[in-house]
Amino acid sequence: MPLLLPLSSIALALALYASPVLATEGHYQTKTPYAPQQDPATYAAPPAGFQPIYTQLVARHGSRGLTGMKSDAALYAMWQQAAAQDALTPLGRELGPDILALMKANALLGYGVAGIEKPGYGNLSQTGIEEHRQLAVRMLARLPALFAQVGQDAATAPRQLVTIDSGVDRARDSARFFTQSLLEHAPALAPLLYLPPAPAPYPQGRKAVPQADGVNRFLLYAHKLAPRTDLVADRASPYYATYAASQAYQYYERTKQLHALMDAPARLPAAAAHARHVLERLFAPAFLDQLERGAASYADTGSYTFTSADGQLTRTMTGSGKTVIRSLNAAATKLYELYAIAAGMRHEVPADFSSYMPAEDARYYADIADHEDFYQKGPGSTTSAGVTWRFALALRDDFFKEVDALAKGDLRHAAKLRFTHAEMIIPLASAMGLKEALAPLPASAGDSHDGTRWRGQSISPLAANMQWDVYRNGAGQLIVRLLYNEKETDFQAACDGARIAPGSVFYDYAGLKACYGHVAAK
Repeated sequence: MPLLLPLSSIALALALYASPVLATEGHYQTKTPYAPQQDPATYAAPPAGFQPIYTQLVARHGSRGLTGMKSDAALYAMWQQAAAQDALTPLGRELGPDILALMKANALLGYGVAGIEKPGYGNLSQTGIEEHRQLAVRMLARLPALFAQVGQDAATAPRQLVTIDSGVDRARDSARFFTQSLLEHAPALAPLLYLPPAPAPYPQGRKAVPQADGVNRFLLYAHKLAPRTDLVADRASPYYATYAASQAYQYYERTKQLHALMDAPARLPAAAAHARHVLERLFAPAFLDQLERGAASYADTGSYTFTSADGQLTRTMTGSGKTVIRSLNAAATKLYELYAIAAGMRHEVPADFSSYMPAEDARYYADIADHEDFYQKGPGSTTSAGVTWRFALALRDDFFKEVDALAKGDLRHAAKLRFTHAEMIIPLASAMGLKEALAPLPASAGDSHDGTRWRGQSISPLAANMQWDVYRNGAGQLIVRLLYNEKETDFQAACDGARIAPGSVFYDYAGLKACYGHVAAK
């Protein structure tokens, strides 16, 4: 069966490629809906004599809903109390129904969508589904010669399209929608799709917890490996270093050192000023004064029942009471969270939350979220000594191992497709030493985010991805191009000598291995 990639699909892909770069006006930070970062017409052509033989990808899940009924229910409780006290402005009166609409959309998210097994909070939105479907089409359009050859050879010399995910629904569903789109446009590739067995048996020394084929938590959920599912007790295990690094990271997340860095901006006068500016447009000053002096607080309590438009699904959601608003800063921050998540749910939520979050305030809260992510998930401080990203080294090595196999003449894999989360994409960028990820800062810099230039909307928007395209010439030389959010991107500065020519985006693989200190297994 020949590769089927209609001209209309290619035209669609090129049109999508030509989308503008990520807009900054919305200030959605890591909740920014995805857009490719480079027009393919500006991609460098591979050197003469080189043909594509392989590609690999790691991608964050697409745009999603809230992960649970937390900030929305707490803020709605605050709004209800303000309504009872007649303490709402005309704009504030519109907020409650919009929060309720957002809660309903999240409670029913994915209902009626083929491929979504359990509707509700945390699922992909329609925007998120399309982000991955389009990403697959653009991959086909970028490397038509590779996939055409792989499709033509499927019967005589089959190669594998290896697909793995973190095991979490939204990552698994992103993998499903990506590969569905891939096969819709290139059906000859269908028999080549391969889900490898999950690493097993884990936890070591305990009753094994089975994982579905295609799941690899050690590569794609390494930030949250748990003793009950992933314990690695054997120091000789290839997963021991990752498990240990995960435990070190999770300990670091609980330290006073980290929380002091993350909480520093809240102690500055700007925090109070922005909170007042946002909230006084919605609530009466006297009502806000109660919260500011500690005379009131609001939690995600109560139960809410929502029914789908066709009446076939009814869900009742009950708050845990663990998310509590005790300050003006907390209330404004939670409103920003709803504003940001709504950007990727425009098909499901008719409400426009931008009316509640002026642009200058959105910019401020995005900066605060960037500040927190920089220290918690990104390069961190110089004293954190890489604890925020060392668990991603196994994922980095997995990229190299794939190309090592090609260098040895093992062409069984035509592509490797990985689907994960921001908590892995962000550390991977640091582990790769990408200029976009920047270096760690001294802890003394924690009071200001202005100088870091680290921006979540470019490091890890929704559906963020890193891709390596591999080419080979007749002499067997392998060269690699790195695409980060579909933009040609330099490897770490130490690898400049591995470029095949000054300023080239193509790197000699042997030189690339050397500059990262990667040693291929024998």
